[in-house]
Amino acid sequence: MTTTFAELRTAGMATREACALIGRSRATHYRHLRPSVHGPAPARASADNGQALSGVEREAVLVLINTEANAELSIGQIWARELDAGTYLCSPSTMYRIARDAGQSRERRRLATHPAKVKPELLADGPSQVWTWDITKLRGPDKGVFYQLYVLIDIYSRFNPSWILSPVEDSRLAADFIAEAIDRNGTTPHTAHADRGTSMTSKPVSALLADLGVTRSHSRLRVLNDNPFSDYAGSVIMPSMIVREGVCAGRRAAAG
Repeated sequence: MTTTFAELRTAGMATREACALIGRSRATHYRHLRPSVHGPAPARASADNGQALSGVEREAVLVLINTEANAELSIGQIWARELDAGTYLCSPSTMYRIARDAGQSRERRRLATHPAKVKPELLADGPSQVWTWDITKLRGPDKGVFYQLYVLIDIYSRFNPSWILSPVEDSRLAADFIAEAIDRNGTTPHTAHADRGTSMTSKPVSALLADLGVTRSHSRLRVLNDNPFSDYAGSVIMPSMIVREGVCAGRRAAAG
């Protein structure tokens, strides 16, 4: 078919008529004439119309952009100010292209840089170094009856130094609870972490920790998960242990 097409073209027949005679699409014919392209097509070279800026003119535009008076102005402001002053170097789009090629098309003003905020952490490499404590409200056997569960957790060993169950939440009771736990443990932690509840920030607890040399640590404002150990222990683990101990005590009383 290719030989027949070449003979028809040699005889002076037009490409359209030759393709129609041999049943070939003209698109197929022209596609076979072009070599196969591997990768992206080469950029089309546009003819120079004589209006493009020369290298010296582009450098002059870049120098104008970087002058002290224009250092913090946008490209549009620089172009408008130069036009008001009777100076026309190029169009706004050309000035933008020159600035983009120089990497200056983004925010040009000097902006304050702020270091990334580091999330505060309490680290312990041994037991009895950092304790966390919380008070959790537990539902009682009757409607409207609640109990306050005071829980202390060692964040390194997950050991529970002490816990008590009280019908009320009281700051003096909280201070006595912490003092008894420290006395029973025999070692004073260097940090005690809690949320910002009334008992945690109360004067009796603050005075006790200050006298013992324990650093007070509190949850950040409007952050709900800064005291996860005591929250989980107070709401999940300890209530189940109390219920289990109560059931065992009831069984022992019934058996006795």
